[in-house]
Amino acid sequence: MRFGCGILTPIFADSRTELIQVNHVSDSKRFWVGFNLVKGIGAVRLRALLQAFGDLERAWLAPARELQAAGLSSKLVESLVKVRSEVSLDAIWERIQNQGIQVLTWEDEGYPRRLKEIDQPPPVIYVRGRIQPEDDWAVAVVGTRRVSAYGRQVTEEIASLLARSGVSVVSGLARGVDAAAHQAALNAGGRTLAVLGSGVDRIYPPEHRRLAEAIQGQGAVISDYPPGTPPDGVNFPPRNRIISGLSLAVVIIEAGERSGALITAGFAADQGRDVFAVPGSILAPQSIGTNRLIQNGARPLLDPKEILEVLDLTLGLERREARQALPSDPTEAQLIKLLGREPVHVDDLRAQAGMPIEQVTATLTMMELKGMVKQVGSMHYVAVGESRAAYSAGE
Repeated sequence: MRFGCGILTPIFADSRTELIQVNHVSDSKRFWVGFNLVKGIGAVRLRALLQAFGDLERAWLAPARELQAAGLSSKLVESLVKVRSEVSLDAIWERIQNQGIQVLTWEDEGYPRRLKEIDQPPPVIYVRGRIQPEDDWAVAVVGTRRVSAYGRQVTEEIASLLARSGVSVVSGLARGVDAAAHQAALNAGGRTLAVLGSGVDRIYPPEHRRLAEAIQGQGAVISDYPPGTPPDGVNFPPRNRIISGLSLAVVIIEAGERSGALITAGFAADQGRDVFAVPGSILAPQSIGTNRLIQNGARPLLDPKEILEVLDLTLGLERREARQALPSDPTEAQLIKLLGREPVHVDDLRAQAGMPIEQVTATLTMMELKGMVKQVGSMHYVAVGESRAAYSAGE
């Protein structure tokens, strides 16, 4: 989505000169950020560079002839040479760290699993807040900026239900449907992810800065554009593929005939995600897009609970309700102390806890319903999420 440009500049004759220019950078992520600054080098070309050089530090330091041999056009080589002659990766990295921005690459375990599965996922994403493993279960809720009262009500009901069910709500922080979806998820105590068409330090629209700060506390603000990138109309359509890529499904609330939400629906279909569309009045301009999506095969959403049923996410709601209805007890506290990320057999738990096997298995069943533990093999259990940390904090 980004195209190479640049002025003809002399090509370095000696890679040792380039080594001085990067100030002996030691952290490999800096080089991912460096390549992210070069327009025209996206997922395909970065994979080619990794294959040719083994790592991006060697690729960044490589002389022009080797870069061309790796498949970069002369124009891209010129752009790359220009960028690395003008920037200090040390200074850029320091600014990123000072702003509390997390950098995730394909090589990171924390890179969102579903996003990594799409065709040509972004090599680098920048994050403010925190992406958690439970965000693998996410649904995008998007729509028009000119949301009607009907659209706002539906948005709030859908986002609230998803959040209460333990499903993360993904949207684009735009005015209208997006902002309503984020706010409803926050109000319901759930998680929400906002994907920007600018750097994560350049919130747009500006009146959503407080909303973005709240999202960082219960989710994350995400972008594949480098920090400092201003909002630009050409940035928003490409970011929509990240919104759908992070999600199990996309729900279009209201969309005009040329709404950006329809672009998100198109990406979702290409990525094999379910597409739900909320039907509306044939007289309402905000419903032209959603009604047409239904006409073309999108699933009409008549009840928010259908999302959970179709995606088989009802267990999340059951767990949330069980967690609220069933208080912890000393037996649960004792068992959770014995569990971590490594699987433990129920017989070993019984021996360590000094309890009857019937008491252990009955408690584990209840804890699994609450979402505190998970059975990962034949009678082997692990703690889930922050359960153990929560118990430890409460001691």
